[in-house]
Amino acid sequence: MEEKHEKILKLIEDIDNKDFTFYFYTLDTKGNPTAAIANIYEHVKVLNDLGYKACILHDKNDYQGVGDWLGENYAALPHYSIEQQNLNLKAIDYLIVPEIFANVMEQVKQMPCKKIVFSQSYTYILELLKINERWDINYGFWDVITTSNKQATYIKELFPKIKTHIINPAIPKYFKPSSKIKKPIISILTRDQKQALSIVKSFYLRFPMYKWITFRELRGLPRKTFAETLGESCLAVWVDEISSFGTFPLEAIQSETPVIGKVPEMVPEWMEIEQDDKQIIKLRNNGIWTNSVLAIPSLIADYMKAWLDDSLTVAFLQAVRDSKDIYTKEKEDKAILDLYSKFVSDRKVEFETILKIEAEKTK
Repeated sequence: MEEKHEKILKLIEDIDNKDFTFYFYTLDTKGNPTAAIANIYEHVKVLNDLGYKACILHDKNDYQGVGDWLGENYAALPHYSIEQQNLNLKAIDYLIVPEIFANVMEQVKQMPCKKIVFSQSYTYILELLKINERWDINYGFWDVITTSNKQATYIKELFPKIKTHIINPAIPKYFKPSSKIKKPIISILTRDQKQALSIVKSFYLRFPMYKWITFRELRGLPRKTFAETLGESCLAVWVDEISSFGTFPLEAIQSETPVIGKVPEMVPEWMEIEQDDKQIIKLRNNGIWTNSVLAIPSLIADYMKAWLDDSLTVAFLQAVRDSKDIYTKEKEDKAILDLYSKFVSDRKVEFETILKIEAEKTK
């Protein structure tokens, strides 16, 4: 009994000394840029800046990393390969797993550490989850970090007992308007690359008078090159029907580049005007939104005519500017500090409670 008491005291002391680690399980994208991976790295970077130990956890030694597209500051963050070492997590460590990896959650359910889901896409929640099994009851993941109120609500519908915590991703400051006049360039990003090509081909066939306009597919570009291209473009086109947050259009808005986009299945909060009647969805005028991908080529033509004639309405351009600076790094940093500090303080209380219970047993 005394030995157990000493072990618990040591754990509490280690918590006070920040002698524990946040492990963020991360998919190897083989060097392909994704907003979800960038967001995970941002959490790890901020936690390290705050004096915590946080690292990227990956399966293989040949993990390619993010240096080529996210930058050396992120590539230099601590990484831990499961293949290289046995994963031996302490009770005061934290394992954060993306929602798609229900198979990983099942494998680690007996580990004594604090286990947390990081859910950025509602689409992947059920992909590897076995029928009738739950993150919380079956795997011991009782907390989930997500990126929006809407996604948190959806998660609670699936797992009513789970605790949801919201940290909105920030739009980096290097997304900004070009210092020069916008060029007749249309930046396009779609989840399915074939869809981007289809939109471009349709546009050129239907509106050959605009064959001199350039489309740029932004997939795979380093983040800062991506931002520079978006900043100098006169228009952005976005199709991602299963998006949960909508990072790309926000990056375009931050660059003061208007967006033509297909409204996703889960309408982003920044796109929607809040209504008393929750069944009614009213969209903001901060982009040109459509429910049909087939309508996009003609919407591009209408926009380009107005842009070339300098007849875009002041109200529309102002609505785009009014949606800037909603998701700043300062807000994200504070949210990360507040949430992870709470995880740590709550964990300390858990062990202090255990200590009191053990002390009562000895009386």
